[in-house]
Amino acid sequence: MSDPRDCMVYLLVTKDLDLVLIDCGAGPSFDTLVRTIEGSDLDPKAIKYLVLTHGHIDHIGAASEFVKTYGCKVIAHEEDLDAIEGKNPSKTAADWYELEYHPVKVDDLIKKEEETRRIGDLELHFLHTPGHTPGSMVVYLDIGSKRILFGQDIHGPFDPSFGSDIEKWRASMKKVLALKADILCEGHYGIYYGKDKVEEFIQGHLDGML
Repeated sequence: MSDPRDCMVYLLVTKDLDLVLIDCGAGPSFDTLVRTIEGSDLDPKAIKYLVLTHGHIDHIGAASEFVKTYGCKVIAHEEDLDAIEGKNPSKTAADWYELEYHPVKVDDLIKKEEETRRIGDLELHFLHTPGHTPGSMVVYLDIGSKRILFGQDIHGPFDPSFGSDIEKWRASMKKVLALKADILCEGHYGIYYGKDKVEEFIQGHLDGML
């Protein structure tokens, strides 16, 4: 739907039609993402928060445009602050994509292993899942009896240049499995429905790294 360099971008809508964007693609597709939001009969001006699940450019590249255009607040984990705020550009993996990253200020830092933010009628849980990057995190919320998990790059990949740690990743994935999510919205592999399918996807990647 957008640039092939983009991650999957997800949008949460509160009861009052305020919007929470989870990641924002690599940058060049900003206009396409805005048109897609508008095509869903939603107003991009209602984007109140932009959640950056980690500091790679395919997830954060359009952040500066969204902040500049709509004034949304950025939420991210402190361990990836040096990438997102531009102190260590190599950690954005921008060179992999042959793109230039424009840093953005993080307004709300996640510092603990797990923190919660109430946004409208939605209660978002942020769980620190280091491994892919030091500040990787997943986001989950419960709607009715269903637990929805936004696990953007829980599959990896791993590289020393952006601080990957396989052992920390294994421990993180055990925490993610323990959430027993009903729906997984993954960063590059799409959406998985049902506890069994979610567990199969995560466990499959764990088994593949043995």
